[in-house]
Amino acid sequence: MSIIIDAPAPADYSDMLQLWELSVRATHHFLGEDDIAEIRPEVMATFEAAASIGLALRVARNDEGGVAGFAGTMDGKLEMLFIDPASRGRGLGRALLEHAVDALSACKVDANEDNPEALAFYRRMGFEVRGRSARDGAGRPFPLLHLEKRPR
Repeated sequence: MSIIIDAPAPADYSDMLQLWELSVRATHHFLGEDDIAEIRPEVMATFEAAASIGLALRVARNDEGGVAGFAGTMDGKLEMLFIDPASRGRGLGRALLEHAVDALSACKVDANEDNPEALAFYRRMGFEVRGRSARDGAGRPFPLLHLEKRPR
């Protein structure tokens, strides 16, 4: 599978939202149905506002041109990284993260403390925990670990 990373078109947003939900259900076991329902419209609103708020969105496309993963960066921080569970283990997360670091200067990321797979991935990719917050960026009771990329 070749990995093509590019900027999404607004027509991709619904596929990205569907992928977000599939990924969250596969990895964010600490979220309940009400949490997912509450966050879903916030995610779509973020996609739609990306250009105006300075969020650089990138998608990884599958061989058919569909969205297999996506990332978003802003001000040197990876704000989101989600992969279609059916495409995990094929290098998409690595490719998106390396693109975010190399092309978009992302050197920080927050990971949910209760998502050990994400934490292990970021550590493998050279990030170290630098701090912790008891709540997520929206004030919800989901602790975050703040990571930074180790200098090369």
